[in-house]
Amino acid sequence: MRLINRHPDRTGRLALAILPFALLLFAYFSGSMARLADNPNDKLLPSATQMADAVDRLALQPDKRSGDYLFWRDTASSLQRLGLGLGIAALAGLCLGIAAGTLPLFGAPLSPLLTVLSMVPPLAILPILFIVFGLGELAKVMLIVIGITPVLARDLEQRAREIPQELLIKAQTLGANTWTLILRVVLPQLLPRLLIALRLVLGSAWLFLIAAEAIASTDGLGYRIFLVRRYMAMDVILPYVAWITLLAWAMDHGLRCLAQGCFPWYEGAKA
Repeated sequence: MRLINRHPDRTGRLALAILPFALLLFAYFSGSMARLADNPNDKLLPSATQMADAVDRLALQPDKRSGDYLFWRDTASSLQRLGLGLGIAALAGLCLGIAAGTLPLFGAPLSPLLTVLSMVPPLAILPILFIVFGLGELAKVMLIVIGITPVLARDLEQRAREIPQELLIKAQTLGANTWTLILRVVLPQLLPRLLIALRLVLGSAWLFLIAAEAIASTDGLGYRIFLVRRYMAMDVILPYVAWITLLAWAMDHGLRCLAQGCFPWYEGAKA
């Protein structure tokens, strides 16, 4: 049997999925044991015990100055900013995508504008955002919005253009006006694609959030990572990075389940 035609069963697929992570962990802890054996004060590759102690100190013990549990306060602050940014960007991207992909009079100016805006590196305009919006929460949220809205809008615009013209023509022959076409024909086609597009930009959204928190913030996951880097506190940095990765995966999985639950017909329609 050719290799291209061989498919693992459910158990084999699970084992193959776990294998690369197991190899990475084995390589890391092997290196950590070797470095700590030579120098017990080495900070580059902390042991599992050192990382567990750091997490216990930040997540399970209140801070002596503020009384807060820093790990959970950082998580709540970052998720609040990320949720606001993603929500605003999703709404704006959906409206712009519908306008650019469905209405020719709006698409003519919007389409090239969205193309140009999507090419602007959001991190390059971060100083401008801090000048315009200040150093508060608004600038951090706006960085996420500006960073991913053009990408979402362009993706949804393309999806709107792919809607068969026969559907639009048939709806019009039945008396549908523009708003009815958008609400009853276009919008149901774009909502599942919006959830997929959000999954694709999650990594970028986290990147913009961490960058904003690192530069101007007093809490948040990105703030904590860049705060302790000066002490080479890898026992804090690595668990925080792993936690961010877990949160991003959970959000991606949640969006996937939401898409499958709300729009079970979408995958079949694509096929």
